[in-house]
Amino acid sequence: MKPTSANDTKYHVRKRINFVSCLFLLLLIMIVFRAGYLQIWRASWLSEKAVKQYERSLSFYGKRGIIFDRNHKKLADTLAITSIGAHPRQINNKKTTAQRLASILTENQTVIYHKLSTPKPFVWIERKVSPAIVQNIRALKLKGIVFKTEHSRFYPNKTLAAQLIGFSGLDGAGLEGIEFAFNSVLEGGNGKLTILKDGRGQQFESQDHKKQYKNGNDVILTIDRNIQYITEKVLSETVKKHQAQSGMAIVMIPETGEILALAHYPSFNPHTFNRYEKKQWRNRIVTDPFEPGSTMKIFSAAAAIESGQCSSNTTFYCEKGRYRIGRNVIHDAGSHSYGWLTLHQIVKYSSNIGVVKVVEKIGKNVLFNTLTQFGFGQKTGIDCPAETSGSLSPASRWKTIDTAAIAFGQGVAVSAIQLVTATAAIANQGILMKPYVVKAIVEENGQIIKHFTPNIVRRAISATTAQAITEMMIAVVRKGGTGVNASTDGYLVCGKTGTAQKINPDGKYANDRFVSSFLGFAPAYNPRIALLVSINEPTKEGYYGGTVAAPAFRRITNETLDYLNVEPDNGRAIESGLTASFEREPQG
Repeated sequence: MKPTSANDTKYHVRKRINFVSCLFLLLLIMIVFRAGYLQIWRASWLSEKAVKQYERSLSFYGKRGIIFDRNHKKLADTLAITSIGAHPRQINNKKTTAQRLASILTENQTVIYHKLSTPKPFVWIERKVSPAIVQNIRALKLKGIVFKTEHSRFYPNKTLAAQLIGFSGLDGAGLEGIEFAFNSVLEGGNGKLTILKDGRGQQFESQDHKKQYKNGNDVILTIDRNIQYITEKVLSETVKKHQAQSGMAIVMIPETGEILALAHYPSFNPHTFNRYEKKQWRNRIVTDPFEPGSTMKIFSAAAAIESGQCSSNTTFYCEKGRYRIGRNVIHDAGSHSYGWLTLHQIVKYSSNIGVVKVVEKIGKNVLFNTLTQFGFGQKTGIDCPAETSGSLSPASRWKTIDTAAIAFGQGVAVSAIQLVTATAAIANQGILMKPYVVKAIVEENGQIIKHFTPNIVRRAISATTAQAITEMMIAVVRKGGTGVNASTDGYLVCGKTGTAQKINPDGKYANDRFVSSFLGFAPAYNPRIALLVSINEPTKEGYYGGTVAAPAFRRITNETLDYLNVEPDNGRAIESGLTASFEREPQG
């Protein structure tokens, strides 16, 4: 074998050195190219990736605004409350941690373990828990378990005015009632706080990135908490006494349209709203239409007088309690068989046949126009969500029997808020006001942002007509009238009974299901309140409005006027000779 020379050895060494040099040069070129690519073309991507490793943003929300009654008593407030969360990556023994948490919380161990096993950096274990539970879990000193302060809605009066106020969900957003309708006003502004993490994993706030958040504005309602309590108490006792399905009652200031009380029974607790059926959340006074029954007769009488074709003394023959219209026969309630009645007496005794005769005289167009002027078939514009417009078809579609039925409250649908608003127009000398429940929106410091004032819709009837209807409604609660049970010893009141048959699923009127109502205002000559009481399907101790709803009207009126320090007028009698003529007994 030929021996290797020194020159050959040097050659091979140089060759290897050159190869390695080229290799390193190539690697250096690749590194430079990669670095340039990342620094120039992927710079923004790298920055975002780096920020995620040492920077984290937390969202904060301002405190939700307070809902007050008209006297600045709290109806809804927001409290600080603790929620429990976890950073799963910091927990070594997830099974043991889940077991210890489950021994205190309502969640079972399996559910908690699945939450801790998530790849997410943070999970909620249980939100908005009681202070006692928080204290017990803090004592465990579990690694990776954190406690965060949130805001929770609090309703100090529990069920009071629940359907009006509504409620908010777990994340604070309003879901029903005023909480929903004024959510953008009540909710606080959000902000962000940047948390930085150093190389050792320790966290600290970045003051340069801290953004301020704003607390929500407060809402002041027209509701009076004490009148609301009076109304709900009487309504509850009335529904229970008569074993009814439900009930509604409204108290309004006729001169302004402000709602002092808006009551439902049954109610619900907004703290635990999900334990109740959804239908109990609904503000049925605003959302649900129903046939008004004989309460509609005062508006039919108003149409007659406003037309100029009738006066309170105009007489009509009431057919001895039975009147045929085509194939249909109209009866007066009970066993009444009236002969000649004045318009005044038709309202006092609530004669179906009498009011049909009245409307036949004035015509359907006059009746339709007057009902429209009172706001029937239209939304009132009250500041509550999901208001119904009711149902009042154009007069051109009315057949003869339709006109007759509408005259005494069948074939037309109204809401409770429409009915009490129209009645308040009579009390307000014929002027229809827009009802409202929000009085003002104010900032946290008390500065008024917006103040809501009374809003005149239009004149529904003349002051003279309103006075004539007032006299008729006074007669209703006097001896012989259908609403005598609404009469009080302290105040002269006026009103009208209503007993409306409900409609069965087959479209026919039920003989055993009624809505019993009474509406009116007091004191008669200086009205401070207008009031409607409506009881749905009473089954015990009668079903007529004068038997079921009138006594509740009397109690609410007495207690409310007493609370408002309205001087009693001792139910003073009307002295005019004209009124005395109204009181004569019906002719045979």
